[in-house]
Formats: sequence, C-alpha cells, structure tokens
Amino acid sequence: MGSQRNILVIALLFVSFFIWKAWEEDHAPKPPIENQLTQQISDDELTAGATQGKTIIVKSDVLSLTINTYGGDVQAAQLLKYEQTLHSGTPFQLLTSRPDFVYVAESGLTGKDGPDNATQGSKRPVYQTENSEYVLADGQDELRVPLTYQVNGVSYTKYYILHRGSYAVDVQYAINNQSSASVDVAMYGQLKQTIKLPDDIPTEGGSGLGQSAFRGTAYSSSSTNYSKYSFDDIKDKALSVDTQTGWIAMLQHYFASAWVPAQDKNNLFYSRATANNSQATIGFKSESAVIPAGSSQIIGAKLWLGPEIQSQLKETANHLDLIVDYGWLWFLSQPLFYLLKFIQSFVGNWGFSIIVITFIVRGILFPLTRAQYRSMAKMKLLQPRLQALKERYGDDRQKMSMETMALYKQEKVNPLGGCLPLIIQMPIFLSLFYMLGNTVELRHAPFALWIYDLSAQDPYYILPLLMGGTMFLIQKMSPTPVTDPLQQKLMTYMPLIFTVFFLWFPSGLVLYYIVSNLFTIAQQRIIYWELEKKGLHEKKKK
Repeated sequence: MGSQRNILVIALLFVSFFIWKAWEEDHAPKPPIENQLTQQISDDELTAGATQGKTIIVKSDVLSLTINTYGGDVQAAQLLKYEQTLHSGTPFQLLTSRPDFVYVAESGLTGKDGPDNATQGSKRPVYQTENSEYVLADGQDELRVPLTYQVNGVSYTKYYILHRGSYAVDVQYAINNQSSASVDVAMYGQLKQTIKLPDDIPTEGGSGLGQSAFRGTAYSSSSTNYSKYSFDDIKDKALSVDTQTGWIAMLQHYFASAWVPAQDKNNLFYSRATANNSQATIGFKSESAVIPAGSSQIIGAKLWLGPEIQSQLKETANHLDLIVDYGWLWFLSQPLFYLLKFIQSFVGNWGFSIIVITFIVRGILFPLTRAQYRSMAKMKLLQPRLQALKERYGDDRQKMSMETMALYKQEKVNPLGGCLPLIIQMPIFLSLFYMLGNTVELRHAPFALWIYDLSAQDPYYILPLLMGGTMFLIQKMSPTPVTDPLQQKLMTYMPLIFTVFFLWFPSGLVLYYIVSNLFTIAQQRIIYWELEKKGLHEKKKK
C-alpha cells in the first residue's frame, strides 16, 4: 500500500511539473502594447538610416546579411540553411528591420574621439563601399567586406569578415590615424529588439506543456558562466557588469545572436529599455584604445548570428554553448546530446538515433529499474497472501501489521523498494525531456512515414495515442494494491492524462517515451518470469 501511494505521489509530482511549466508560460507578465508614439520612435531611427545611407548585401554559404552604410549596422540576417517554416523554401529570418518590429545588431566607435560618439553630433558615420553586394565565391573560405569612413585626418575601415560554414562573423575596425593628435576611441556592440512580437512573427516552440521557449537576453562574465536576463529584468533594472571575459546575447527557441568582445580587455556589459519599454537593448563597451598620431590599430569583436549549434558556439566563446536552454539539468542534458549526436553520425536519422539512445540509457539504468520492478513484481505476487492476512485478522491492525512485516521479511520484499530507483531515474528522464525539446538539430528533422519534423507535434496524434496505450499496458502489469477509491481513479486516469499532455509535445520526445515504455513492458515481463521461475508465487494458505 505504501509503495503504491509513493509511486502515485511521484507520478502526480511529474504531472504537476508539466502543469506548472505551462502555467508559468501562460501567466508570465506580458509586455505592454506599444502606442503610436512608441512606434514612431522606431520608425524615425529606421528612416534616418534609410535616407542617409544605403544597404548592401553580404552572403556566405550559410548567412545573408543586410548592412546599412549608415553606422555600418546589420539590419537583417537570414540563415540560408534553415527554413522559416517546414518546406517553405524561405530562409529563416533572424534579424529584421520593419516598421512594426526591429531586431538588429549595432556596433560602432564611441569614446572621446569616436565617430559614433553622441558628443560629436547626432549623426553617425556614413561608410563608403565599392559594391552593393558581396558573395563568398566557390572555393573561397573567407569573405572580407570593407566599409570606409574618413574624418579629420583619421581613416576608419570597418570590416565584416565571414567564414565558410560559420555563423560567427568577425567585426573589426582598422583605424589609421594620420592626424596631428592622438585618437581615443572605444568599441561598442549591442543587440536591439522590439519587445512585443507582431502577430505574423510567432515564437517557435513552447506550445507543448513544459516546453520552455525563453525569449530574452543572457550574458556571461568573469563571475558567472551563464545568466539569463529577461526583458522584464531589463525594464526593472539596467544591467551593469564590468568584466574581462564573457559575452552578451539575445535568445529565442533554437536561434540566437551574440556579441563576443575581445577577451583580453576590460568591458562593460549594459542593458537599457526605451522610456515606454517598447524596445530592449543589451550590449558591451570595451575599454578605450588610444591611437597615437601617425599610427594605426585594429580593434574588434565577434558577432554570432545563427542556430544554437553547440559545437560552433563552444568554439566561438567560452560558455556560449550554455545558451542552449537545457534548464537546471544542463549538466546531464549536454552529455546526452553529445551521445545522441555521436549515434546520429552512424545512424544518419535523428529519429532512429532517439530509439538507440533510449535503449542505451535504459540499459545503463537497468540495475535500478530491475530493482524497482522486482520490488513491484514481488508486491504484485504477494497480493493474494496479503489479502488472506487481511481476511484472517480483520480489524486487528496491530496483528495485521506484524504478520505483514513478517511476510515481507520472509520473502525479502521491501515495500518501498520501488520508489528510490524511480526517484534516482527522474533527473535522467527530465534531462532527456529538456534535451529533446531544445535541440536545434531536431528542428525540421524527418523520422519516417508521416513524421517530417521531430521538433513539432505529431499532426495526426498517432504517437501520443501509442504512448498512452503503452502506459496503459504498464499500469495493467504493475501491482495495484490501492483500495482508496480516489487513488484508484487517479491511477486509472493517469495514462489518459499523460496522453492529453503529450498531444502537443514534439514528436521526437513522444517517440522517446514510446520506446522507453516498450522497454519497460519487456523488462517487466522478464522480471516476472524470473521471479516465478525462482519459486516466488502465490502460495496456498496452510
């Protein structure tokens, strides 16, 4: 009885976890609706760049950037290897500049003599370029795009350097000071985004219960490897962090933008929101660089614009791979992802890789699950004898308790033996839950038959129904000593409750639970057979 109640409590806690996550997403504070004055501010900024500069297109094999010569900022970015929606043929739009929505990557030179310094005037530099389009040629590994600006005897060349197959862009300033005085400048880079999303730019993910789809900012510094800083945090209190290492980023499900300043200089990480909280900005400002008269110097930073590919993120900056949102169990989810990726390199299909990793994980946990189900199986086989004791001793609870404990001792059964292994396994299952729900490699990844996207829900709900069916079989095979009517109803409806939840889960996640349940069914059958073969069976009353 106690064992079954504890298992029921754990199952209810599992369900409560998903309900809480769903409630958290649905009831999180929503940003205020922008009024016309708010939007006009964004329109004015866009208009200034459009009227005073021009846009150029810069393409590598994976990126297409739209850069405005006014300030030299990235006003739009498309990811050429990722579709906006499945089978749309349209590249995914990460950065954009629209009248109703702005998400841009800005950079410039401020400081005492910086051309982007507000004290030098309200205008930013208008760079000159030779071409209106730059494309990485076949056989070329690097594309260097120069934007030039001259003022007061100082020449500024802003380079965008794109690399084949890489989403990390080098942004460098080559400063040639031919004036008669030294020049004091400091580089800054920032990411700016409208807080309220238009209706035609839906967020990816987060539709399934428990599936987190954080949209906001994050940073890493000398004192913290990774810290989220939501848009609400920015509105409440501006970020101000002095650090020598680290990065700042804007995140969404599967994709991110990030600035990684020079890691050998002191930097200030900052954030701000507009007066009416319509836009949020996070950025960095490096320490001042003094270029003496007659000399030159190069300063720069890296700009990440792309999917959350952990291997590339890790190469770009320390701890940048932590932006892949695996929750508080990231230290388990990351190794599981690398194992899944290793399997996929041989199998060639992410769906079959999920099946393989399920068997591997369940195999590793077999000693624990074996102890759990052996205990549950013994409890099931002892039910007739427990019922006989209940009939024999009736309302004599003390005698009933003594005889029950004696029976447990005789058959070497621990009534709590099924709970501890289950508790130990929960972190593994939850880490797999987070990993499969937040891995960009599964986005638009086909499996078989009607499953064309393992990151999306099953369009025909076949997988959730199969999951519910396997869970129902497990329940029928498990011991059911519960006599309380309420607990009986809860246990009866548990497969139905989970099936409803899983209707909106990514199909890759549901596939994992189906295979895991099938493994459990086979394991239970084997364990019951072993126990009966050893002679633990329903004994007749003597």
